[in-house]
Amino acid sequence: MRRLIDFDSRFLLKAGPSQKGQVVSKVAYVVKRYPRFSETFIVNELLAHEKAGLDIEIFSLRPPVDTHFQDLLSLVRAPLTYLSSGSVKAHELWGMMQTAHRQFPSILNSLGSVIDEDSLDIYCGLKLAVLSLQRGITHLHAHFASSAASVARIASILSGIPYSITAHAKDIFHESVVHADLENKLAEASVTFTVSEFNLQYFQQEFPPQAASKVVRLYNGLHLDQFQYVSPRQRKPQIIAVGRFVEKKGFSDLVDACTLLRSRQVPFTCCIVGSGELLPELESQIKRLNLEQHVQLLGPQPQKVVKQLIVESAVMAAPCINGSDGNRDGLPTVLLEAMALGTPCVSTDVTGIPEVIVHGQTGLLVGQHNPSALADALVRLLADGEQRAALASAARELIVNKFDIIANAASQRRYFTLNHTHSMWSESSPAQLAEV
Repeated sequence: MRRLIDFDSRFLLKAGPSQKGQVVSKVAYVVKRYPRFSETFIVNELLAHEKAGLDIEIFSLRPPVDTHFQDLLSLVRAPLTYLSSGSVKAHELWGMMQTAHRQFPSILNSLGSVIDEDSLDIYCGLKLAVLSLQRGITHLHAHFASSAASVARIASILSGIPYSITAHAKDIFHESVVHADLENKLAEASVTFTVSEFNLQYFQQEFPPQAASKVVRLYNGLHLDQFQYVSPRQRKPQIIAVGRFVEKKGFSDLVDACTLLRSRQVPFTCCIVGSGELLPELESQIKRLNLEQHVQLLGPQPQKVVKQLIVESAVMAAPCINGSDGNRDGLPTVLLEAMALGTPCVSTDVTGIPEVIVHGQTGLLVGQHNPSALADALVRLLADGEQRAALASAARELIVNKFDIIANAASQRRYFTLNHTHSMWSESSPAQLAEV
């Protein structure tokens, strides 16, 4: 039985308004940095939970470093607490231990279990444990199985509050991921959500049942009422691509494909929205290939502008690749957004992408690092309005059926409720988890 320490019983249960008799937890969302321009999937999830009446607090390990933020952030009502400035000094760690000892003395009994963790993670975990007990948090949920999950796990060990994880891609496949550390997190979490069937199968193949049996597939989702479908039958010959300028997005292949389109005298423009470490390389590549009249780097843009660009474009290009460091996309939210809005997509077979881009049915798939095949697919969709319309209609239907954030967040809350009712008193079995 998981040990509970200094819990006031008034913190344990809160009657929820949505379903008679349902227990609704007060959930702490634990993230590395909040807000982040590219992580709209977290904001979508928060807003869906808040709409359903879930009580949430956000805890960010570090302050943000982005200079642009999405408009959706203004709709999130959950209070935000920063656990650190991004580093910790010895006197700060000692001071947090003293605070923990004064308010919840039993916390320090378990400190030996986490003594080998990173000092900043220990500090954040201690602070999260203390604040969670003070504020009546009944469940901890970490987005990404890296540092956020480390801090949630530490806080859980110290406080007795159960934790869960959403695992995406970099936190699973990057070369820096320590297999044994990830296995421990999965095994000790009450449940781990992952964003694609591909990821779920990877966990089942690579990790022992004690860890893998507690992983479930839960797709990210969209607020579909904010993504009105527009038929792409009549569109100007514009290609749109959106994402961070990092290796895994494959934008260098897209620029090379644009060179082929120009050589074939295909009328087109290509707009790439985003920013990142590869900006100088992309700018240099475009200049070297004399593509300035065809390819525009538009920088980061608010979601309203991105939506308009998507709706105006004949095709969305997402030539994702498996990076040299193992990093890769899980299932890019921008693909879901384009499919919801009615813009057909060309992408690759990276991780969960074939679960939404079914070749010839809901979009087109090409091989990784294949600018020629990418150019061929782009030409098909630039030239054929009827094919665009057929693919887009089927894609929208798939998004409605599988990627409605209201429905998917409701499924997630059932796991939070189960874990609140069971995990804090006894260990839930995989069979119990599977029944939700």
